[in-house]
Amino acid sequence: MRKCQRHVLLGALVAVLLTTFWGVGAQQDPVPAARAGGPGARGASGPPEPAPTLADGTPNLGRLPGEKGVWSVPYITNMGERVVEADGSTAVERRMAQGRGGRGFGRGDVPLGGGEGTAGGARGGSKTEPQVPFQPWAAAVYDYNSRNHSKYDPEGYCLPPGGPRLMATPYPMEIVQLPEQKRILMIFEGATHVWREIYMDGRPHPEGDALNPTYLGHSVGRWEGDTLVVDVVGFNEQTWIDYYGHPHTDMLHVVEKYSRPNKNQLRYEATLNDPGAYTKPFTVRWTIPWNPRGELTEYICQENNKYLQSLTDDFGQPLFKKQ
Repeated sequence: MRKCQRHVLLGALVAVLLTTFWGVGAQQDPVPAARAGGPGARGASGPPEPAPTLADGTPNLGRLPGEKGVWSVPYITNMGERVVEADGSTAVERRMAQGRGGRGFGRGDVPLGGGEGTAGGARGGSKTEPQVPFQPWAAAVYDYNSRNHSKYDPEGYCLPPGGPRLMATPYPMEIVQLPEQKRILMIFEGATHVWREIYMDGRPHPEGDALNPTYLGHSVGRWEGDTLVVDVVGFNEQTWIDYYGHPHTDMLHVVEKYSRPNKNQLRYEATLNDPGAYTKPFTVRWTIPWNPRGELTEYICQENNKYLQSLTDDFGQPLFKKQ
């Protein structure tokens, strides 16, 4: 089993001058939460509009014909904040229930590890996240990433995120269902402008050498009632679970659940099982609001790569000059 940190450090040495853009859908038309699909989103008649369906009655996780609309993926920096704990809630949900919003301390006994969860942006590492079942080496890697403030985050070097982080990178996303082809496509404006394919034809995962590790893994899906369940394996070790640097290995197995309780909200849940890095599986969850006026636009992460912009040809002219 390879060590994920080795790949991260190597990538950082190659592209140490690279910078990234973390704006939240900067090109999108901003929509107030109540209209964009926040918990209080309502249709014209008052209650939330029902979730749309396809002709066969399957939930439609995308837009209707003739409409605009994208999912406004939130910026979740620390998945420790979203772990479902013994009482059935997450730190963020408890704070929201107490009327404290997304900031502040999330636990009564110990502060969480930063980002959404701590005052002043402090990052206490693994010791402040008892709800995350680290193995010792994974805790040490996470502590290292905490101390250097995620200096070697692969996504910060324009490498794609994998696993649940796709649903926590703050750019618009669209879901396109192709029932006649028995597959679903997810298209991301950010996350290095990647797309993802979910096979719905009942095929199994490849095995052995046929399962080539990739950034996004191999996804097969099925419907359980109105919930789309996606089983994902075959991750490489060149990604982090989140910006704060929770590591994983190529043994990571993710089971995702997508449901649309109304037109303006997508519920996302993922159970992560990585016996190479954690002592037991754990589940994270959050909601994603719908932006009814949004459309995907072009975003090229590599345009922010200052190293590439400094390269010149044999005549001293920039190779990748921005127009």
